[in-house]
Amino acid sequence: MPGKNVNPTRMELTRQKQKLATAVKGHKLLKDKRDELMRQFLDLVREDMELRVKVEKGIKQANRNLVLARAGMSEETLKGALMAPKQKVYLETSTKNVMSVDVPAFTTKMRTSDANDIYSYGFAFTSGDLDASVKSLADLLPDMLRLAEVEKSCQLMATEIEKTRRRVNALEHVIIPEAKANIHMITMKLDENERSTQVRLMKVKDMVVQQGRREEAERTK
Repeated sequence: MPGKNVNPTRMELTRQKQKLATAVKGHKLLKDKRDELMRQFLDLVREDMELRVKVEKGIKQANRNLVLARAGMSEETLKGALMAPKQKVYLETSTKNVMSVDVPAFTTKMRTSDANDIYSYGFAFTSGDLDASVKSLADLLPDMLRLAEVEKSCQLMATEIEKTRRRVNALEHVIIPEAKANIHMITMKLDENERSTQVRLMKVKDMVVQQGRREEAERTK
């Protein structure tokens, strides 16, 4: 449907053609962006599902070992073993751009490089189940952080996909058809005006010819 306030002039016709060309180009770019976002989004969703299963399984195992450790140790001994940890983890956050979406990126740094520093206690009065629980949680840390990255990235990319989809639909179903309708309407109006002008010129020519004939006839009398 053509716009209501469109002047049927050649300048407006040129403007509408430029608008159509820009809209078609933008539609293609946005459609390509949407498709690529969808591809990467689906990859992240698959990774998210795998990580979640792995993390939940690891946490379940760590909890099972902790329950066994509590059964074989006194409450005071367990609390004392975990009260003063040796190791610390420093988390640094940043972002990376994926198809114009800023997704989070996490990096970690340990206070010490000794792998045994995850155990904040001596092994004389603690059970092996506690060691297994602590080791399980330490091993899970990278996967837990990656899971947080992936899930937040999925949320952000889903929002961007929806925005891009709305823009693609607006171009495809509103702006491009409207520009085409305006071009068609203006072209028809200009053609109609041109035909009317030609008819007027032919009439004027006939009138001039008839006037010339009358004047010629009067001079020959």
